[in-house]
Amino acid sequence: MFCRVRLVSHLPTWNPGTNHKLPQYPKLSCRGAKMSTGQSQKAETWDKGILQELNVPFAKTEIGTFFQEQPRIGNQYLEDALLQRYLKTHLPSQVLEKVSLDLERFGARVTAEIDSLGRECELNPPALQHYDAWGRRVDHIVTCPAWKRMKEIAAEEGLIAEAYERRYSIWSRVQQVAKLYLYAPSAGLFTCPLAMTDGAAKVIESLGISGPLAKAFGHLTSRDPKKFWTSGQWMTERKGGSDVASGTESVAREQPDGTYCLYGFKWFTSATDSDMTLTLARIMDAQGRVEQGSKGLSLFFLELRDKEGKLNGIEVQRLKEKLGTRQVPTAELLLDGSKAHRISAEGRGVASIANMLTITRIHNVISAVAGMRRVINLAREYASKRVVFGKLIKNHPLHMQTMARLEVETRGAFLMLMEIARLLGLEETKMASEQDLHLLRLLTPVAKLYTGKQAIAVISEGLECFGGQGYMEDTGLPVALRDAQVLTIWEGTTNILSLDVLRSLAKSQGQVLAAFCSGVQGKLELVSSISELESSVQLLQDALHRLGQFTQRVGSKGAVAMELAGRDFAYTLARIYTGALLLEHAAQPDASSTDTYAAQRWCKQDLCPVDSEEKAGSYDDKAASMDTYLVYEGNPVLKGKL
Repeated sequence: MFCRVRLVSHLPTWNPGTNHKLPQYPKLSCRGAKMSTGQSQKAETWDKGILQELNVPFAKTEIGTFFQEQPRIGNQYLEDALLQRYLKTHLPSQVLEKVSLDLERFGARVTAEIDSLGRECELNPPALQHYDAWGRRVDHIVTCPAWKRMKEIAAEEGLIAEAYERRYSIWSRVQQVAKLYLYAPSAGLFTCPLAMTDGAAKVIESLGISGPLAKAFGHLTSRDPKKFWTSGQWMTERKGGSDVASGTESVAREQPDGTYCLYGFKWFTSATDSDMTLTLARIMDAQGRVEQGSKGLSLFFLELRDKEGKLNGIEVQRLKEKLGTRQVPTAELLLDGSKAHRISAEGRGVASIANMLTITRIHNVISAVAGMRRVINLAREYASKRVVFGKLIKNHPLHMQTMARLEVETRGAFLMLMEIARLLGLEETKMASEQDLHLLRLLTPVAKLYTGKQAIAVISEGLECFGGQGYMEDTGLPVALRDAQVLTIWEGTTNILSLDVLRSLAKSQGQVLAAFCSGVQGKLELVSSISELESSVQLLQDALHRLGQFTQRVGSKGAVAMELAGRDFAYTLARIYTGALLLEHAAQPDASSTDTYAAQRWCKQDLCPVDSEEKAGSYDDKAASMDTYLVYEGNPVLKGKL
């Protein structure tokens, strides 16, 4: 039996050579010894008194005296100097006053209410109940109360309505995007259904608000929590996601009343607890034939449940188990006679969802930029509280250098986001020039692919700022990285979007690239007279010149060379345009020294990687062949082929 000896500081000195009797103290207690309740309580009290006198740490249930103070978020609007300066620079004074008050109020609500709800959504992911207690098939997706409350808050705050009420004319999208930017990191991924809801509203508005769509549009853009709907988008089937032209097998049979019944299997449906959805299917003729390819696809609208609350010919097969975004119910669905309305012209389904893709990709950028900003805000808060090697982390120059690099990436991404929001606002109010429209078409996929990559890198590095705590799930920090990984996948992977950028160039016969160069040049001319930015302007001018030379050279090398260059080409566009935005912002009258420093830091990287890689031979035929061999060396796939 192990005994714990009680040491007493006031024992008298005892000499073994004397005949002094030992003083009588309470008997030593041993673990496992039987004592009465009274004796036990008395012993415990005596223990505590002695240990307190000796100031012994880690005794019994004591686990030490030091506890690291956790980082906490404040009002994210008031703590975001860049957001405030951007709005002050661009918004008319009357609009600025109203928007600033709303964002300050909303920032307080994010801290006081929304952030804790988002954490509840993370800790209580959705579950699927196939049957009720009496064996009936119900396919009920169970979500937590916090998820339901998020839907109510989205309506109350007008997170979708703001964009369609257009109270601030061309600035309504900027206001909406700023609000979503504050909301996203605390939203428990409710941003996902909101992205698709916004996309559905945009499609309906572009197609014309009439018939059953009028009812749907009213619900999607409502500020009344009891009337507000969210929407899904069900495009992905078993054969793939991005290649909907060949991957869509779902069919639609027209009914006598002009509606359709849909039959098919949807492999990946996000926010499956939504009220409605838009989906693609092939119309089947009287002989059961369908047209293949994109020309055979039409767009349909359907409500998930009928008036009695029963699923509309839908069976939920299972919920997806994902790396991140576990807060969002994502499911595999069987459509077995789901009643739907065709809302596009027959065979024009793919063309009709183009507006949806623009909106959902912009929402992807919002989540990326907001995620970066949040991890930096938490890290800088932590750096002001955590002491390492005798001083606060913020007083270690290397740590501040690391965080400054993350800040530069985040500032550039933020300005790109707001530029796209500005262009979208112009487009929606029919005030966009041809150059604005070309830029919106080009920058949307560019920003989506680039900020997705930035977010993963910045958030990963950001978690390092917390040391081991950044890896502990119960801190709530690792979820940021797990959720960020979807940003490079959802709504098109990096390579898919890179090819989309090339398509935009080809389809416009180079006009979008001309608009890009003109836009960058215009911003640089506004900055060229500022001496502090002169060297950075020259670096961007050189990069723009190198880009022009590359496009001329690669044009003679064929389509394969351009495809190989696609990713680096998109990265080049992102870096050059972001640099121009940072310089433009640094040139404003209210700009700070940090704005200048951020622009200078951004422009010191390789702004034209596509030119560097092309000169290194990365896009020639030999490189293409060796890429394959490098990947498959030793694999049976290559046997007999090289």
